[in-house]
Amino acid sequence: MHSTTTSYPPIASSIAHVQSKMAMSLALLVSALTLSAIFNPSRALEFPEDFFNYSPNSIPISHISISPSSISPSQSQSPAPTPASVQAPAPESHPLVPALFVIGDSSVDSGTNNFLGTFARADRLPYGRDFDTHQPTGRFCNGRIPVDYLALRLGLPFVPSYLSQTGGVEGMIHGVNYASAGAGIIFSSGSQLGQRISLTQQIQQFTDTYQQFIINMGEDPAAHFISNSVFYISIGINDYIHYYLPNISNVQNVYLPWAFNKFLAHTLKQEIKNLYNMNMRKVVLMGLAPIGCAPHYLWKYNSENGECVEDINNMIMEFNFVMRYMVDELRQELPHIIVIFCDMYEGSMDIIKNHKHYGFNATTDACCGFGKYKGWILCLSPEMACNNASNHIWWDEFHPTDAVNAILADNVWNGLHTEMCYPMNLKELIAPKFRVI
Repeated sequence: MHSTTTSYPPIASSIAHVQSKMAMSLALLVSALTLSAIFNPSRALEFPEDFFNYSPNSIPISHISISPSSISPSQSQSPAPTPASVQAPAPESHPLVPALFVIGDSSVDSGTNNFLGTFARADRLPYGRDFDTHQPTGRFCNGRIPVDYLALRLGLPFVPSYLSQTGGVEGMIHGVNYASAGAGIIFSSGSQLGQRISLTQQIQQFTDTYQQFIINMGEDPAAHFISNSVFYISIGINDYIHYYLPNISNVQNVYLPWAFNKFLAHTLKQEIKNLYNMNMRKVVLMGLAPIGCAPHYLWKYNSENGECVEDINNMIMEFNFVMRYMVDELRQELPHIIVIFCDMYEGSMDIIKNHKHYGFNATTDACCGFGKYKGWILCLSPEMACNNASNHIWWDEFHPTDAVNAILADNVWNGLHTEMCYPMNLKELIAPKFRVI
């Protein structure tokens, strides 16, 4: 989630060219996948009941070892080839769920934007310097993002990005990450950064994935597979950073913050219903983080002593309140759906207020960036980064460090540090009593 206030007309034609080539490549890829799936299905896809023998037993995370899989370089021009996705092998124990599907923005992008013509890219060092491979993968962090930690908790490999998949459907059998940096609930949010896969487009990508599962597994096994998998949705912050706060299309005169939040929640609710119609039943819906405390806005609003921008945080708290109410509506309207809402604002503010308890001594300055609070210019080179990110809350102008992501993931999993999920946590969500037979 990077911020820019200048548009670049000369880039429009090159972006259109990239979009055209991508569309053609993806069309060929889908066709190839379909033919491959029809004429040469793997045993795992022919007999999913053998492959997906998952168990509710707890997984000893300390015994998990991680190594990168084969990697695909970015299709777009970059200084050097970088991993498009990195997978960790599943633990020896059986997975707790069949798969993890991720929809969202840069908070959970695992490499989608490596393949797009966009300024929102994390395919260069120092991004990824503290990751398992010590190389950039497209994650907007020095290390792991929350869904990496949660995948391991679920006994699954790191979830690969959708655009990194060039082989058969079996490469997506443990889940897919559709998240794209710059994406928002509103289709045009983040458009000034270049290409991004919007929420609606991510839903369409999942639709294509589901169709491939049906072709290879059969309709009933595919529905059973999806209904027992976990969906993690983290999106909405770019609708503020790149749409509402810059007052795109004079939106602030049309919508007051409360009305804007209701509009976002209603739009997201409809997309969740679309996923429900494709047999999604278990959902982790993430709220928004306190970006009024992010280095970019501390710099932009000229915070004197690192005080958070209250006006922005108030909008975020309102959004989370509306989202929590929307979750209650979904549970009443959709039979068998289990939706939990995790308040990122609450979890993040606990870390900020109790930073000494968590071992952080840099609460306002980003580890990597330039300007006051390192919030003026995004992280561009290794020389701009601090030596030790583990004592920083913020990695760059908008994104938290690996250390913060680990804490937040623990809270989502079982409320280890603070209860931030309602009405239950992820560990309770995947309990055997909620398994679809």
